[in-house]
Order: sequence, then structure tokens, then C-alpha cells
Amino acid sequence: MRREGAVLFRGQKAGTVWQDEDGYGFAYDPGYLRSANEPVSFTLPLRGHPYVSKTMLPFFDGLIPEGWLLDIAVRNWKLDPKDRMALLLTVCRDCIGAVSIESENRTQE
Repeated sequence: MRREGAVLFRGQKAGTVWQDEDGYGFAYDPGYLRSANEPVSFTLPLRGHPYVSKTMLPFFDGLIPEGWLLDIAVRNWKLDPKDRMALLLTVCRDCIGAVSIESENRTQE
């Protein structure tokens, strides 16, 4: 199963973050690469091929709240605190800063 979300940078779709049976990944949108001169993070420089990892990429993991804010999110949305992708797609729609994540509500088997 694949879960994914649109990564918005200052309101513009910059790319897609996903989780599948191989792990996690992020790829910049081709249109963003043509028009942008700023990466979503210094740890994710602009490039045409995807970033992939067995664990969630640190930049995205860092967007997920911790401590009492995580407790509130888990309780209110009835989420598994170990399901990092569900947390990212649910609680990072309205992050402080330039980046937000919007669930694309698509799952592929």
C-alpha cells in the first residue's frame, strides 16, 4: 500500500512525500523544479530524482509535533503514535513555517 501527500512550499506544490512497502520517499514536482530556486529544506536540495529511505526522511519527521502536542494529536485524531506517515498527513496540514503537507487521499496497493 502506498500513502502520499503533496508538499506545499509557501502555498505552491513543491513535490510529493510517500510511504510504500520499500520505505519513504520525496520527489520534487517537475513544474516546481523548472520555476523554483529554493528547496523546501537545505537537507533536500533541488534535484530531479527522488530521495528515498527506509525510515522517514528527517526533515519530514521533524515537522511532526512532539511531547504534549503529539499527545493531543494522537488523542483527538485517534492516531497510532508510531505511524509517522499518518501523523505527517494528518497534523502537518497547517504547520508553522513555509512547508505544509496535504494528504492526497490516494492509496495504491
